[in-house]
Amino acid sequence: MAAESTPLALPVLPLDDEVVLPGMVVPLDLSDSEVRAAVEAAQAAARDEPGKPKVLLVPRVDGTYAGIGVLGTVEQVGRLADGDPGALIRGRARVRIGAGTTGPGAALWVEGTRIDESVPDPLPGHAAELVKEYKALATAWLRKRGAWQVVDRVQAIDDVSALADNSGYSPFLTTEQKVALLETTDPVARLKLATQQLRDHLAEQDVAETIAKDVQEGVDKQQREFLLRRQLEAVRKELRELNGEQDGDESDDYRARVEAADLPGKVREAALKEVDKLERSSDQSPEGSWIRTWLDTVLEMPWNERTEDSYDIQGAQAVLDAEHAGLQDVKERITEYLAVRKRRSDRGLGVVGGRRGGAVLALVGPPGVGKTSLGESVAHAMGRKFVRVALGGVRDEAEIRGHRRTYVGALPGRIARAIKEAGSMNPVVLLDEIDKVGSDFRGDPAAALLEVLDPAQNHTFRDHYLEVELDLSDVVFLATANVLEAIPEALLDRMELVRLDGYTEDEKIVIARDHLLPRQLERAGLQPDEVTIEEGALRKLAGEYTREAGVRNLERSVARLLRKVAAQHELGERELPFTVAEDDLRGLIGRPHHVPESAQEPAERRTAVPGVATGLAVTGAGGDVLYVEASLADPETGAAGLTLTGQLGDVMKESAQIALSFLRSHGAELELPVGDLKDRGVHIHFPAGAVPKDGPSAGITMTTALASLLSGRLVRTDVAMTGEVSLTGRVLPIGGVKQKLLAAHRAGVTTVIIPKRNEPDLDDVPAEVLEKLDVHAVTDVRQVLELALSPATNGAASEVPVAA
Repeated sequence: MAAESTPLALPVLPLDDEVVLPGMVVPLDLSDSEVRAAVEAAQAAARDEPGKPKVLLVPRVDGTYAGIGVLGTVEQVGRLADGDPGALIRGRARVRIGAGTTGPGAALWVEGTRIDESVPDPLPGHAAELVKEYKALATAWLRKRGAWQVVDRVQAIDDVSALADNSGYSPFLTTEQKVALLETTDPVARLKLATQQLRDHLAEQDVAETIAKDVQEGVDKQQREFLLRRQLEAVRKELRELNGEQDGDESDDYRARVEAADLPGKVREAALKEVDKLERSSDQSPEGSWIRTWLDTVLEMPWNERTEDSYDIQGAQAVLDAEHAGLQDVKERITEYLAVRKRRSDRGLGVVGGRRGGAVLALVGPPGVGKTSLGESVAHAMGRKFVRVALGGVRDEAEIRGHRRTYVGALPGRIARAIKEAGSMNPVVLLDEIDKVGSDFRGDPAAALLEVLDPAQNHTFRDHYLEVELDLSDVVFLATANVLEAIPEALLDRMELVRLDGYTEDEKIVIARDHLLPRQLERAGLQPDEVTIEEGALRKLAGEYTREAGVRNLERSVARLLRKVAAQHELGERELPFTVAEDDLRGLIGRPHHVPESAQEPAERRTAVPGVATGLAVTGAGGDVLYVEASLADPETGAAGLTLTGQLGDVMKESAQIALSFLRSHGAELELPVGDLKDRGVHIHFPAGAVPKDGPSAGITMTTALASLLSGRLVRTDVAMTGEVSLTGRVLPIGGVKQKLLAAHRAGVTTVIIPKRNEPDLDDVPAEVLEKLDVHAVTDVRQVLELALSPATNGAASEVPVAA
């Protein structure tokens, strides 16, 4: 048995996919930095010790080092046959590798223990038989190769260990087989292993020779064609290598790859037809490259790969709650989906009629509310792969369905590429910005999405490039959009709509504290205990420095605040740790940009003069506050009629006409001087004139502004309103109540007037917002005027503003 001796400290010389056994002499290229470092370290250590420089030769297979190496001595350093610097190294003995240690040079040094491989003398009977058998097998193999001089050298070796290690020169041994020889420390066992490897190789050679002889003797027409094709492939390979092209040895054997791949039946049939075409085509034919590209794409598709859904419903809900604050509707929908999938799976109803239970959800809401990041959280909660497909600005229908293969540069569509990228047939695919899809002469991508997003059709989706059925029924599609009206109705009908109407101020503070602040602290290079932002400061950032439905600008404000603190600390102006209080904000990032109307001085308020009313609107960025200004022209100018400004749409212009007509016909009933409306021109203006505006929901706001103008009564500062008006004074329902009430809450409004028929929509508004708002549901304009106009004062009606 092998024994171990005194530890040695040696520099490691790694051998990638190569093994050196004791007794072997190998040249190594010193242009390799690791080889050069080990040799130089050995030479440096040898200056203080007698003998030749010593290194530890260790095989490294796929980045993993073997547990046993070989002690090698550097016999000579010079030039190799090709002129490159090299070293001649001789393997001496096996060394068991221990812990790392220190040594001169840039090489890795380790401690090793030399293994004693001595065998008893005389040899046991079975060992002597092994020696004879190995020499006989080695002699037979060497004679077949014509290596007569080596035969004498092998016959002259009597040592069991040296004889076994001599097989390391055998070119037919794989790296794994050589590593096995290296790690077998018992010489007799190693010789037995080497004998078995040599015996197996000779048996394979005999079989190969027998097969070759049989083929040569009994070749017929088909076999001759087969051999010629193989020879042709070999010639093509040599020509490619001669021209410097990449060797496609494995990739060219498409028939073997298709037969080995786990493809569905129809896909396999289509692939084999294309392989037949490829074998009949010549290298000069452009069709050959098209077929190769198509086959590569088909073979890379994960036809039978699926990830197992995580049916831990409570765990999924915890993941969604941890990664996103608010957004209860979406979380409930995903939880419902997982719960139903779990119950169907438990009852063996996973696949019904060839289809699975995929889902298509449309997340519609203003920017910055977390629609895109929610997709990744959904995939995380379900345990699925996640792929994002950006559709903003896509105008070509082929981007969705793929190009026909006859086109130059043809590719699969984005849906098929997303499946390939995910590596499974059931990922979560996020179709981002689906409302930004355009259309032109190249087709309508939104129309191409109709089949993709229809659960009744997408189990047989056909990509124009692949031309085989692709099952999308188990994919969870999430689509995001800012503006619902921009999505075609037929496409919207195929998706389940989930609205994200923005965050309340309390939710923004939670998001900023739990998500935005830790992320921005890391980006600013600050530790969590170095800068703390008080809740009052976060509330002021959300309320007065930013006014938005989402949290993007809030995150930018937090980032700006932390950058300022970090810069001041580097300049020596501020010590850390530092707590940012509400009073510190102005000194750090300047004045607030949004001051609530109710907090301003009476003379500064927008509604400080008659004829100005506060309305509520919905934009692509969420809800917003909208002001309406009205004035009467001087009767001497003769400019009678209605003038509208502020980039208004047709519906809004009609609403202004209705408001004016209602006041003309019911002015006496409302005790308004309607005579002014006949002789003097009326001008209604919506500030922010560069922003297009349309819709009927400003009807009662325009009526209130005109009534305030005629009566001289101011509109209450704390009142905002929304609702369509009819010619009889009825207040009709409108949309976007939740977004509008959130906007009113952000703007500091405390009283909101909505149509009576929109009262059920209040169930969607967060409770904390409703608690701070006094919401009045009205059915008639008269109720609006009673609530919105301040009490009349003496002579107020005569003080009517006149347009300049």
